[in-house]
Amino acid sequence: MEARLLNTIWGLFLVYLLQAESTRVDLVPEKIAGFWKEVAVTSDQNLVLKTQRRIEGLFLTFSGRNITVKAVYNSSGSCVTDTSVGSRRDTPGDFAFPGHRKICVLETDYEHYTILKLSLLWQGRNFHVLKYFTRSLETEDEPGFWKFREMTADQGLYMLARHGRCAELLKEGLV
Repeated sequence: MEARLLNTIWGLFLVYLLQAESTRVDLVPEKIAGFWKEVAVTSDQNLVLKTQRRIEGLFLTFSGRNITVKAVYNSSGSCVTDTSVGSRRDTPGDFAFPGHRKICVLETDYEHYTILKLSLLWQGRNFHVLKYFTRSLETEDEPGFWKFREMTADQGLYMLARHGRCAELLKEGLV
């Protein structure tokens, strides 16, 4: 019982911290646009980490208040893309998408890394995932990764992204 209460309190505290973090980024859309390779994922919900469709890369474009996210997945050896259009919210760095989905830019240096918080309301429950992306197909061990690890050290559930050709094809504009 005490462990469950402590876990609940910790979860609420973590959500509070993540919401406070989300207001820090004064996002410049033109600088964050372009290719991003997924490097690491963390969540306090194991279900989120067991998804069959793992993103290899994203390509972000902006038009006015809208953001277009083109994601590429490896599905049984074939590259599959999924495109979603969202809109900027009042909080800097926050974007809303159809289907009760949100993306929040928590941290970025625009040139090398970005840390995103993805939220989804599904079956009456809120799911949150933090993801670390780089611009490079090769480099992962950057100062941004250590910021990601510091931000998520207490969550404990990590998954490093797979290296795949789909991210390469997305960066080259072939998918």
